[in-house]
Amino acid sequence: MCSQHPVTQTAASAVDSAPLLSQYEAHYDPSKVLKHPEFRILEADAPELKDKEANIACAYNPAHEVHMIKKPRFKPGKGEAIVHVRSTGICGSDVHFWKHGQIGPTMVVRDECGSGHESAGEIVEIGEGVTQYKVGDRVAIEAGVPCGQADCDPCRTGRYNACQRVVFFSTPPYHGTLTRFHAHPVQWLHKLPENVSYEEGSLCEPLAVALAGIERAGVVLGDTVVICGAGPIGLVTLLAAHAAGCTPIVLTDLVESRLEFAKTLVPTVKTVKIERSWSPEEVSSKIKAAAGTSIRVALECTGFESSIRAGILSVVFGGKVFVIGVGASEMNFPFGYCSANEIDLQFQYRYANQYPKALRLVSGGLINLKPLVTHKFALEDAVKAFHVAADPSQGAIKVQIQD
Repeated sequence: MCSQHPVTQTAASAVDSAPLLSQYEAHYDPSKVLKHPEFRILEADAPELKDKEANIACAYNPAHEVHMIKKPRFKPGKGEAIVHVRSTGICGSDVHFWKHGQIGPTMVVRDECGSGHESAGEIVEIGEGVTQYKVGDRVAIEAGVPCGQADCDPCRTGRYNACQRVVFFSTPPYHGTLTRFHAHPVQWLHKLPENVSYEEGSLCEPLAVALAGIERAGVVLGDTVVICGAGPIGLVTLLAAHAAGCTPIVLTDLVESRLEFAKTLVPTVKTVKIERSWSPEEVSSKIKAAAGTSIRVALECTGFESSIRAGILSVVFGGKVFVIGVGASEMNFPFGYCSANEIDLQFQYRYANQYPKALRLVSGGLINLKPLVTHKFALEDAVKAFHVAADPSQGAIKVQIQD
């Protein structure tokens, strides 16, 4: 999950502090949705769910409920387009916000908050000044919209993932893209190549996470790699590492079915099914044995302390452990071992400048995202989709909602 700057306001009070907000924070103030006369929570049999013109969405709230809501359909503003969202993936962070109400101390669900940030769709309206897109264009939606102001060092230097005034749709308090009609600044839309589907376009969001990790970890052709965790991000990282020419690649997980699924994606991957009773030392021994050679990079996709520790113990002197997964706020690491073995421990915060690359890789056939989608639901059935995504027994890799 991608984190955000501290949220200290309630949705109702946000508009009162508008002068302190960036242009996008003010423009996408959630109170404009929550206080709109068209906004309401929908019952399971509400007629709006069958109305293809109604702007319905899936939302969670502080009571740990997930349900459908009706939202207003706004007109596009200057530099903005209205996207009919055709495909959206459910992210682990969406489920976490629903079940736990927050991620860390700053991202807290304080009101009804629309979910979803892995989306693609079709432009149905354009606002003033938009010349690079037209109605009918197919686009992927980059859900994080940074402030873009000259006084923001991250935005000015191209590392916009560190912008402290970002609007990241689906991260409280901002409503997400798991909706029918979504207004978005056109500079954060990416045109889909003709051979890339809406489904693949939406999966470019988790792919962007993996690509940012591959890039910042400095992975190169021929690198030996272990990927810790075979969840959606771990599997996308597997595809990216394979496309980057890593060999051998070792993949670990607690669930055998995920490892078997990974072999259908990359038949040459070497897998290690971890037993919960194993110590990090035992896990690292199994990883090394599976690789049959020394490992230079560990790409950690779980965020669990024990897994990060196993990654540290698996790489060679001078190796790197790159943590893509999100875990607890504080952890313990073997400092002495890292120091004596010159282990680089590196972390990731969202992503920047990855969408164009992701679309090229998918369009060019280097990365095939289609097999990752194991369950599909209609938009009006998004609540059912959330329950499947949250149920380990369903064997879901990626749950998608399509409209």
